[in-house]
Amino acid sequence: MNSVSEPSGVTKGAGVVELHRITVDPQQCGGRPCIRGLRIRVKDVLELLAAGASRDEILADYPLLEAADVAAVLEFAARQSDHPILHVA
Repeated sequence: MNSVSEPSGVTKGAGVVELHRITVDPQQCGGRPCIRGLRIRVKDVLELLAAGASRDEILADYPLLEAADVAAVLEFAARQSDHPILHVA
């Protein structure tokens, strides 16, 4: 199981850095990003948030999750959407 690494130059004091909570294991959930090795996919939590569930509702429904896990999901999604676009000439 591998955790998602922090980009170089990012330190714990530079804001929320919880990416270590996101894990990828080819033997679990088809290699999709999960939370702390649990069988709870990042995608599942994002879909709950998109559907209007609050962090407290998610934590109540998934007692193994912690508040920092939800923050990690959001951070992971934000970083996935902020990638450079390469133009090929």
